[in-house]
Amino acid sequence: MPARAASFRSVFAVAEFRRIWLAHLLSIAGDQLARVALTVLVFDRTSSAGWASAAYALTFVPDLLGGALGGVADRFSRRTVMVVTDVGRAVLIALMAVPGLPLPAAAALLFLVQLMAGPFQAARQAMLPDLLDPDRLVVGQAIISSTYQAGLVVGFGAGAAVVTGLGVPGALLIDAGTFALSAVMLRFGLDRYPPSAPSHHKRPSLIAGCRLVARDRKLRWLLLIACCCGFYVVPEGLAVPVAAELGGAGALPWLLAANPVGSVLGGILLSRIPRERQVRVLGALTVASSLVLIPTGWASGLVTIVVLWTLSGVFSAHDMITQTQYSLAAPSAQRGQVIGVAIAALRAAQAAGIAAAGLLAQVFAPTTVITVAASAGVVVAFVAGVGWSRAVSSRRGPADHEDPVGPAGGTTPVGEHGS
Repeated sequence: MPARAASFRSVFAVAEFRRIWLAHLLSIAGDQLARVALTVLVFDRTSSAGWASAAYALTFVPDLLGGALGGVADRFSRRTVMVVTDVGRAVLIALMAVPGLPLPAAAALLFLVQLMAGPFQAARQAMLPDLLDPDRLVVGQAIISSTYQAGLVVGFGAGAAVVTGLGVPGALLIDAGTFALSAVMLRFGLDRYPPSAPSHHKRPSLIAGCRLVARDRKLRWLLLIACCCGFYVVPEGLAVPVAAELGGAGALPWLLAANPVGSVLGGILLSRIPRERQVRVLGALTVASSLVLIPTGWASGLVTIVVLWTLSGVFSAHDMITQTQYSLAAPSAQRGQVIGVAIAALRAAQAAGIAAAGLLAQVFAPTTVITVAASAGVVVAFVAGVGWSRAVSSRRGPADHEDPVGPAGGTTPVGEHGS
């Protein structure tokens, strides 16, 4: 009989996890406030919906580049990396609140703010296995992922309300305050992990991280599984034209909320499954994330499509399993570099998927494009799932751990940490 899954209570019982989870909440609030505030600022000055949407899209571009900086989490204490990037974001956002700041300057500052998110996320994720044993690690990952998805659901409305009530400068100052508070919580609420910077690789890089991933079978297949999101993220990118196809803007909020709501539900359900079983069903869940989207092309009515997209979100919660296994499979001293590779690859996959879908939607109906993307996603996910199953079932070679679901002895459960 497999051991029971760790409980949410056991994860929240650890002070370090609670502090980082609260810092995560502050980060989500800060990100949404900055995005909404800049969008409003651009629209107020240009009266152009096109420029406003372009400004919002700009906030996601640095995430791709930020992943390449994940190696700094291996060169310095991961706590130091998180604190410094939080302080840097607080200062930059405070500068954005200066009255009369030119729009190009505001956009450049926001670009730098988002660029710092990459090292922060890599350091946070790299610290997780140092704080959580493998069973509680996946539950902690589920809490963090569900919190992020829930933040997406309510973030736009809450951000817009704050900007409307306080104005753009006031909202930005609150945003800066969230990052400053996060920095204080992390600095005085966490120990140093690792205690000192490693001496054997002074110049970690994205290329070095790619080499590490290429040499490890588990990391290679897990990265491909993670990049399958480039297929089932397509509905998010085509939600606006699909809403128009269904008959109006009233459908848009339901379409946008479907995947995040499903992800929250899926995270809660999957966290109750024992770790050994999670690993066994990872490939099947990856396939299902795209498979349930295939009927979108001939589905009739908003309700049917929302149900399909929500189910895709439920299955896509397998991402928490992928992240956990990826972190456990990565060498401890180079974990930041390896995670940086994953961040960059994920953003590239999402950007490529949405961009390709947008081009196809110029020729075909948006719902048809989603069906095509989902069909391709099923094929890639099947290949990735088979490769992963073979990797965990084989114990040959130095890259494979004795524990097929992770190095059970490779963590020090001295506390807990949210990613």
